[in-house]
Amino acid sequence: MSIPNWWQFLLLAGATFRLWRLLTEDDILVRPRNYLLNLGDWRKDGDPIPAEYRAAWGEFISCPWCCGAWLSIVWWSAYEIWPHGSLVAAVPFALSAVVGVVGHLLSE
Repeated sequence: MSIPNWWQFLLLAGATFRLWRLLTEDDILVRPRNYLLNLGDWRKDGDPIPAEYRAAWGEFISCPWCCGAWLSIVWWSAYEIWPHGSLVAAVPFALSAVVGVVGHLLSE
């Protein structure tokens, strides 16, 4: 078992954040997210939430402590199995996270 150095840690952390953000908030995954939560792909903001809504999944996905912990375990496990490949895969996610955070800060 190996511990990532500070640079590898930052790459994995940025990739974890970006993947969490992609799964929980980005518009590109609205339809799969609504399907998972049993909202259907028809739901728009302001529509009533159906009785079949999977509240526990909604809380899990939107919680950075819950979903983020499991995504961190996935990235770290990938790093343990294939260090070079996981870091190569993490770079685009980490770069995207930096762009998103900087864009958000500059827009305020």
